[in-house]
Amino acid sequence: MVQLTKAEEDIMKILWQLKKANVKAIIEEFPDPKPAYNTVSTIVRILEGKGVVDYEKQGKGHIYFPVLKQQDYSNQSINKLVDGYFQGSFKSMVSFFMKKNDISVNELESVLKEINKNE
Repeated sequence: MVQLTKAEEDIMKILWQLKKANVKAIIEEFPDPKPAYNTVSTIVRILEGKGVVDYEKQGKGHIYFPVLKQQDYSNQSINKLVDGYFQGSFKSMVSFFMKKNDISVNELESVLKEINKNE
């Protein structure tokens, strides 16, 4: 299971959106104030070291692309959340969010339809 920091997740979200990008293009997607080039470059290399990002040479630079699929990371993160806070019970998690977020009956029915559709 790959663990990503908040900064690493932020860059991965951009790469998932762009599909391929150099460091400059990644920085352009950040809101102001934008992070420093060296900071983003370092984090991208860390992601590469973790095996979640790879690159293609382009001239003197690199074009980075995600190796880790967003869906795979999302599934892993949800499972970690459920295991860590809800003792592995999706039922407990849904119950918690229903109570804490005041989910309407219509929203719950919509969720149930999605679950039934995917079975």
